[in-house]
Amino acid sequence: MYLSIGNDMAVRSKSIVGIFDLDNTSTSKRTREFLNQAEKEGQVIPCDDLPKSFILTAEYGFQRVYLTSLSSYTLEKRRRVAADDFAR
Repeated sequence: MYLSIGNDMAVRSKSIVGIFDLDNTSTSKRTREFLNQAEKEGQVIPCDDLPKSFILTAEYGFQRVYLTSLSSYTLEKRRRVAADDFAR
């Protein structure tokens, strides 16, 4: 099952480690350091618009950070709806 994250992109639901709001998490020094390091290592997938949240994925031994203009609330809601539909 895949989660649409905007900009014609989707990620595997099973690979999602977390969905994070940039406004709330970027105030943390550790989060800023993590995002800077991920960017240096080429793990950040940017979005076209102003990012509101990021999705951390881990799959096949690789981490990726997807920036998205969708809110973390919207993404989590889509994730829950997709999981409910899949369970039926």
